[in-house]
Amino acid sequence: MQPGQFDMQALLQQAQNMQQQMADAQQQLAETQVTGNAGNGLVTATVTGGGELINLAIDPKIVDPEDVDTLQDLVIAAIKDANAKAQELVEQKLGPLAQGGLGGLLG
Repeated sequence: MQPGQFDMQALLQQAQNMQQQMADAQQQLAETQVTGNAGNGLVTATVTGGGELINLAIDPKIVDPEDVDTLQDLVIAAIKDANAKAQELVEQKLGPLAQGGLGGLLG
């Protein structure tokens, strides 16, 4: 190989390896559960690393038929908290792979 040339086969192999690593990381994320909460744990929401809501728990003492608005706000806050934690997990798992990109292969 001449100086300044690159090995296309090696580049393709690196791209395939990176694609497999990304698929593996995405599968792990889909199987990972993250829990968020609101109201000091009165409402908890569990999502997957992919952002799918899989469980919602509400402590009965927060249920007040006269104050449904507070309960709704706590449910939304717990889901947002769980999704924020899931997003952090995604960035931790996929960040190194996404940052590498093809620039990492060529550089």
